Amino acid sequence: MDRLRAMAGFVRIVDKGSLTAAAADLGVSLPSMVRTLAGLERELGTTLLNRTTRRLHLTDEGNQYLEHCRAVLGQVQEAEAALQSRRSEPRGKLAVTAPVMFGRSYVGPIMSEFVRCHPGVTAELLFVDRVVNLVEEGMHAAVRIGRLADSSLSAIGLGEVRRVVCASPGYLRSRGTPRRPEDLRAHRCVRFTGIAPHGEWSFRGSPGKVPLDGVLACNQADAAIEACAEGLGVGLFLSYMVAPLMRAGRLRYVLEEFEPEPLPVHFLYPHSRRLSPTVRAFADVCVRKLRQTRFD
Repeated sequence: MDRLRAMAGFVRIVDKGSLTAAAADLGVSLPSMVRTLAGLERELGTTLLNRTTRRLHLTDEGNQYLEHCRAVLGQVQEAEAALQSRRSEPRGKLAVTAPVMFGRSYVGPIMSEFVRCHPGVTAELLFVDRVVNLVEEGMHAAVRIGRLADSSLSAIGLGEVRRVVCASPGYLRSRGTPRRPEDLRAHRCVRFTGIAPHGEWSFRGSPGKVPLDGVLACNQADAAIEACAEGLGVGLFLSYMVAPLMRAGRLRYVLEEFEPEPLPVHFLYPHSRRLSPTVRAFADVCVRKLRQTRFD
């Protein structure tokens, strides 16, 4: 702390232009200010300021040290501000966006608990299956699934979701289980257009993509999933979408060895070195809970 105080004193001397003005600004005596500067120069083994009766002049070493002092003191101030913001009680509006089903299943319950714990917070949730521009649409944060392209956002990894092919046990008993992606051409397929808008499903290996006509195409995941669970056909979804039905035994995975690479899940917020206490507190809770969650 003595070294930091000496650095701060040196910066104040330069900014104020004199030892007398710096001492008055810091509320210390002039002799104390002189001793601080002299002690700093002695420890560094160099002269930082050339002093005359009228003016102070930075030496080359002093000018270089001044830059380092400003950087170090700035980092200390940012660290203290970050700690203070964590201690501040969250309050005010908090707007968060997420994909529809993921938001309903995971983000909504976390937000409800957060608001219960922090009565000063009012929340807005925007669940849509599109990429939301956080700044333009007034969102403070987002949970997003997929590869990231926007470098203006800070990202915290939450986990991964699989792209899975599934069908009901009854359908598989009556129509057989596909063993390779190309076998799907002989099956009735249910297309959720939010994942496969162009009528083809992607797989690892060859063939990488399989074109499908499909017995049903739907832009709502819930309806497409329920159609598969009722035995209409085989569907492609994200793992978290069908996890409850998998656990209930109404759906089964097929072609697992051909699944493409999982998609990352991130918590996103506009890049800023100083998040508000409310956004920071929600980020801490959301990241902790979702990292403990399995999405399949």
